[in-house]
Order: sequence, then structure tokens, then C-alpha cells
Amino acid sequence: MAITDWPEDERPRERLLAHGAASLSDAELLAIFLRVGCRGKSAVDLGRELISRFGGLNGLFAASQADFSAVPGMGPAKFAQLQAVLEMARRSLGEEMRRGIGFSSPAAVRDYLRLHLAGLQHEVFFALWLDAQNRLIAAEELFRGTLTQTSV
Repeated sequence: MAITDWPEDERPRERLLAHGAASLSDAELLAIFLRVGCRGKSAVDLGRELISRFGGLNGLFAASQADFSAVPGMGPAKFAQLQAVLEMARRSLGEEMRRGIGFSSPAAVRDYLRLHLAGLQHEVFFALWLDAQNRLIAAEELFRGTLTQTSV
């Protein structure tokens, strides 16, 4: 059944507008991003399939173009859109850090590094330069390694 046939208060876009993005499941958020499904599947069904196939959003974000495009209804255009959204999120977080928000906890550092490094298919030695108030001055990949190790 097409999403347009669903009751209005159950449609992902309308729920997001009424209750915020946090009220949606990963598959529903992905459905809003995808906009349309494919033959026999709504965008929510397709979102569920992608999440199941890649083991969650992190797996989806780390998927190669070939693996992503192997899913019926997905192709290079959607892959490019997904990569663009991820890069915008990275840049937004980087702007936030440069504006002086700073790393207030180890979890903030983890989240920053996860956003920048999660999709890499190799090990890296990454350095963060911080000022006295733990605000980011610069971030740089110093060394690149293999799948399981890097030399420093």
C-alpha cells in the first residue's frame, strides 16, 4: 500500500512535522530521505529493507556504492545523495566545533570521530588539536594504514 493511502497521522513526513524527527524510526527517517519506494514496496518498506540488509544506519552509511546499488530501487543517484547528506552532517559538526562549542566530554569526542571516521575501510591515525577550552582548532589524518593496522 502506498504511503499516500495511509491515514495522515501515520505518514512519516506528517509525523515528523507534527512531532519532530525523534518520533520516527530509522526506517521512517530513511523513507523521507528516499521520497519514493519501488514497485511493490513503499518508501518505508524500502527503508526497512536497507536497514536490515546493512545492519543499521551505520552499516548503510559505510556501504560501498556497489553494495548500495545492488538493492533494487537504489542506484548511483541515491548513493550520491546519501553521501552528500553525510558530508553535510560532518561539515555542520565541524562548524559547530570551530564556533567554540568544544568537546565537553569523551562522548562528544567519540561522536565527532565516529562521524568523520566511521565509513573508512582502513585504519587511520587521526589527531585533534584543541585549545585550552577544549575547542577544536584543527583535525588531521596523519597516517593511513590497512584494514587492521596503521604505522605511526
